[in-house]
Amino acid sequence: MSEAADTDLLVTEQVNPATRAIDTATTVEQVMMMNAQDALVPAAVAAVAPAIAAAVDKIAARVQTGGRVFTIGAGTAGRLGILDASEIPPTFGADPSLFTGIIAGGRTAITNAVEDAEDSPEAGAADLDAAGMTGADAVIGIAASGRTPYVIGALDHARRTGAYTVGLACNPDSAIGKVAEQAIDVVVGPEVLTGSTRLKSGTAQKLVLNTISTLTMVKLGKTYQNLMVDLRATNEKLRRRSERLVQTATGADPDTARTALGAAHGSVKTAIAIIVTGLDQAAAEALLAEHDGYLAAALEAHAHRA
Repeated sequence: MSEAADTDLLVTEQVNPATRAIDTATTVEQVMMMNAQDALVPAAVAAVAPAIAAAVDKIAARVQTGGRVFTIGAGTAGRLGILDASEIPPTFGADPSLFTGIIAGGRTAITNAVEDAEDSPEAGAADLDAAGMTGADAVIGIAASGRTPYVIGALDHARRTGAYTVGLACNPDSAIGKVAEQAIDVVVGPEVLTGSTRLKSGTAQKLVLNTISTLTMVKLGKTYQNLMVDLRATNEKLRRRSERLVQTATGADPDTARTALGAAHGSVKTAIAIIVTGLDQAAAEALLAEHDGYLAAALEAHAHRA
């Protein structure tokens, strides 16, 4: 079978009958066509929830024992991985090396198409090595088609190295899913524009990456309830958000929240512990350290002691 014929069989390359008339439709009709197609994506993601959950548990286990997470892809897929990784440090106060996004073609490809960069399996493996990937880590390979050579090479190398591997694709029975330990094949159907996987496929990939990274951080104790208590306040907006988080978690008034944050050197988690337990900053930090930074466990233990 020829390469062209093989590609034509991919769901992401098929023609979408629902949008054939998009070029002659009114602008409102065009918007509604796209919106109707986008609305199909969450259900497709929900259909693979068990696979996503399995990946979250394994990735969180790797990170809890000192591993890191690498996302790797070409084009839109690579950019989405970089986007997700870049948002982890400010959101969760995590080390920037914890999540690393890698794209075929390097930094140039973040803003400019490097179309032939995805064709080399060896480059995928080499880029992981250059980033310092080890067998203790987790690697998420992303490719809408599920057959990008760069990603296949990366996943194959990562798995042979001992890393935990996930293949995130938008076609059933994907090649990257077969190479990886865990397949996440989110089948969103033909694109609004034939083959343009920056659309529904990109949306699906973003949702899955959001879910994996967020829930990994939740399992690492980076949240208290649904509050981002390890938020890193780097500007005025985030400083105000920190105050609101402390108030929400404790019921404290604004002045008390600000005072506690000052004593805690801006740490939302420590400020909450100070207010709830009545401990000073050093004792609150020691309590949190005793429970590996899990605020709920720390507060529960203190309440039992009291």
